[in-house]
Amino acid sequence: MLHVNKLKGKITEKGFTVATISEKIGMDSSTFYRKLQKNKFSLEEAENISQVLELTHEEAIEIFFAA
Repeated sequence: MLHVNKLKGKITEKGFTVATISEKIGMDSSTFYRKLQKNKFSLEEAENISQVLELTHEEAIEIFFAA
């Protein structure tokens, strides 16, 4: 399950907005927002977001896959 608040916190902490992250991973910002609301990113999308935010392996697992 996606931890939306943790993801939003990391986005802010790194000085990005949801719009800039979505642009950097090649996704329309409205699609990104919808996926955030539904707690649904594909593995590839999660990996791309993790790379842009420079998340550690542990942070990525905690945000995208922890129950």
